[in-house]
Amino acid sequence: MMVLTQAGLRVAAARVAERLIEIDPDRSGWNLYGVPRGGIPAAYLVGRALLDRDCDFEIVDRIEDADAIIDDIVDSGATRERYRKIDCLLPFCALYDKLMNPLLDWLVFPWEGTEQGSAEDIPRRLLQYVGEDTNREGLKETPARFLRAWQHYTKGYKEQPADVLKVFQDGADKVDEMVLVRDIPVYSHCEHHLAPFFGVAHVAYIPNGKVVGLSKLARLVDVFARRLQVQERLTQQIAHALNDALRPTGVGVVVNCRHMCMEARGVQRQGSSTLTSCLLGAIKEEDSARAEFLQLVAK
Repeated sequence: MMVLTQAGLRVAAARVAERLIEIDPDRSGWNLYGVPRGGIPAAYLVGRALLDRDCDFEIVDRIEDADAIIDDIVDSGATRERYRKIDCLLPFCALYDKLMNPLLDWLVFPWEGTEQGSAEDIPRRLLQYVGEDTNREGLKETPARFLRAWQHYTKGYKEQPADVLKVFQDGADKVDEMVLVRDIPVYSHCEHHLAPFFGVAHVAYIPNGKVVGLSKLARLVDVFARRLQVQERLTQQIAHALNDALRPTGVGVVVNCRHMCMEARGVQRQGSSTLTSCLLGAIKEEDSARAEFLQLVAK
């Protein structure tokens, strides 16, 4: 997260002003329309930068009266495309453009307050969008609780398999039979609707000179489950991470989950579950190993 300063904003506004002047060097003044909400203070900053270059400006309330549209940030580009559909000829300028600079992190503008306040504005506006009163007693602390919850739901982004997989050669001597941990809890959120999906994972491998602490298999599942996911990719990621760390004779992963995006909305088929699997090495290629794994999982 990056907290922006007034000095940095003035530099960004100066770049936008220079771009506008390059577009039409003969123009003596610009009518600027600021995209609500953050584009309005951004437009005033750009206007001040225009004045420094002996060019007048006026902030207008209607796009029809504007010579340029100003926003604080281009994130996904959806806002810019929406305004281009209204008038594709008007220049659309932002102080910061994440599409042009993917290294830009979460930006906090001075008019958004603190880092925490900026982030809490997201769930607060969502509550307003669905028709709630964010000032009523039961919701006053909800934005902060929401952020804490989502930091937990998505903590896997801050972890890597190498952080949790402790591999041992000691204890692996002559161990070449399948190791299986069943019914590892899975709690995740689908990336399409941000709805929960949950269930269990069964993770197995056939050692090849190395073993891993059994609890680490559960932590490996959590590393990938605590991200926005689709179950198919989650299953593949668990299997390939274990395979990369151990280089075992074979790996097998089966995930069985219920998806709230299907049960609570859409087709609303309660109680249905989704099974996905990823088999690697001997567990995929050898009939006996595959049959043993599937039999153990079925039990």
